[in-house]
Amino acid sequence: MKYTNDEILAACNKMCQNTLMETLGIEFTEVGDDFLVAKMPVTPRVHQPDGVLHGGASVALAESVGSAGAFMFLNAKDVIIRGIEIAANHVKSVRDGNVYAHASIIHKGRTTQLWQIKITNEDGALVSLVKLTTLTLPKN
Repeated sequence: MKYTNDEILAACNKMCQNTLMETLGIEFTEVGDDFLVAKMPVTPRVHQPDGVLHGGASVALAESVGSAGAFMFLNAKDVIIRGIEIAANHVKSVRDGNVYAHASIIHKGRTTQLWQIKITNEDGALVSLVKLTTLTLPKN
């Protein structure tokens, strides 16, 4: 069964309820054939003590959008997705506004998937570049 983009986004946003994603204010905003986008507000609750976006919050955003993408693109009703490796390079600070995580699939295997997630600010400038490997496991 093929879902519409609006149905996919609604399902992703529903999965966020009562999770870290909801705590961080992550919202899925766009989906395509091989990508998924989410935004996160940059407020004091995701700041480091000096008032800029915490790298850990960026990594949480990246893993959230990459894992959700793996789940959606694998049409994975009978499996669970786990992030097994993540590497992030933070190249620009952000104090406020929103950041956007654009997850693109690089390798779509049956067992492992490789994602590139570009996190940008509201002007489109690169904030962080993240590589995520996900693992597909059968549900028990």
